[in-house]
Amino acid sequence: MERTLMIIKPDAVGAKHIGDIVARVEKEGFNITGLRYVQLTKEQAGEFYAVHKERPFYGDLVRYMTSGPVVVGRLERDNAVNHWRTVIGATDPQKADPGTIRKLFGTNIESNAVHGSDSPENGDKETAFFFGA
Repeated sequence: MERTLMIIKPDAVGAKHIGDIVARVEKEGFNITGLRYVQLTKEQAGEFYAVHKERPFYGDLVRYMTSGPVVVGRLERDNAVNHWRTVIGATDPQKADPGTIRKLFGTNIESNAVHGSDSPENGDKETAFFFGA
């Protein structure tokens, strides 16, 4: 069983899309083995997104991810990472396929509703960041 991390980002939480997104997770056959509503600190967001530290958008990303509460979820199923990335769609909601979460609930490349791990290794690492090993 593979794991991926879901983060429902501040824009989608603020727009009250938590229920819609969680319902979609279940419809897609994921097992939700952890779910938390959290307000990330600057330090937590900085550590989580450290891989992007040298990129020009890093500061804006940390500010955005700490601008309001998020919902983090540990999702499990066969082929979890690839399936979740298909369900959420392209990073830019304007380029996302119809019916994907980002197309439905995202507004721009930063406020794109959800996060998903990009590899099985990062799925394990990211879920451990929020839920432990």
